[in-house]
This record gives sequence, C-alpha cells and structure tokens, in this order.
Amino acid sequence: MRDGQATRRRLLDAATAEFAAYGIAGARVDRISANAKANKAQLYGFFGDKDGLFDAVFQEHADAIVNAVPITADDLPGYAVGLYDACLVHPELVRLATWARLERTPAGPLVRDRAEQSTAKLEAVATAQRDGHIDPAFDPADVLAMVSTMALTWSPVSLFRPVSNDDPEADHARRRQALAETVRRAFRPR
Repeated sequence: MRDGQATRRRLLDAATAEFAAYGIAGARVDRISANAKANKAQLYGFFGDKDGLFDAVFQEHADAIVNAVPITADDLPGYAVGLYDACLVHPELVRLATWARLERTPAGPLVRDRAEQSTAKLEAVATAQRDGHIDPAFDPADVLAMVSTMALTWSPVSLFRPVSNDDPEADHARRRQALAETVRRAFRPR
C-alpha cells in the first residue's frame, strides 16, 4: 500500500473510532490526526473538513450498517438474533448510525442510496406474509422496524442496558432466546 493510501486508511480508522465515541460535533480533528499518526493538513487534503471526513467514514460503513445481517423473513427470530450478534461484534456501526440520525438525518431513510436494499428486505417480509410465515395484518415496514428495534434492545445505544461482547456467554444466550421467542410470538400468523 502506498504511503498516501496507508495514511488515508489510518485516518478513516481513527475517525471511525472518534465519531463512534463522540459523534460529529464532539469529534476532534486533533485527536483523529494524532491517533492516525498523520497531520491535519493530510486530513484536510484527503477529506476537506471534519464533515467530509464523517461522510467518508459513514459511506464506508453504510453497507455494513444496512446489511449487518441478511434478512431471512421466514426466520424473523433468527434475523433478530443475527442483529443482536452484529451489534456485539461491531458496536461502532450502531454508534455511527445513531450519531448520523441525531446530527444529520432526523427523519426519513438514514442511508438514502441504499433504498434498494431496504426494498429487498420489505419484499422478503411481504413474501413471508403471503407464504404464511408472518402475520399479514402488519405492514412489512412496521414488521422490519419493530424486529430491528427489538434486536437493538441491548445495543451500545440502548436506553435500558447496553451490553458488550465481554458479558458472560450465558447472559447472551438468555437474551438471544428471549429475543427469538418474543419475535416469534409477536409476528406469527394468527
């Protein structure tokens, strides 16, 4: 990797950690450049300003945020548990999405150019409803929103009890089981 590419990569990695921890307003260019072992002139040369750097970080992680877990709509409990696990492995994705929602996009789609991915998930839910796997009384968008929110109950931005990968495996197993059963009961056909 050329020096310029290596520096850019270090800046993106340091910025990911910084933005995940402090948000856009709280992030400091001085800390990012120091942690990346780069100077601010390089940061500004690559990204223009702090907002441009956040845009680059968020764009890089957008696919991971939207597609942390592929949906299998005939197995919504498995999808919810997969989201729970993804939050444990990649807590920075949830934090970046949360900061983007709080500081940039208060309403509407968070990742605008990923609409086709959301459409595919909604179509999968609608198909599962037609096939008798999910209660058809719910709008597919509402099903997806509620299942995702249930899965984020213990995420790094939880209002109740954020968890980490360091928690005992027995606790994770208990939460996964409760989550799967709750989703199963909530959306099973009547």
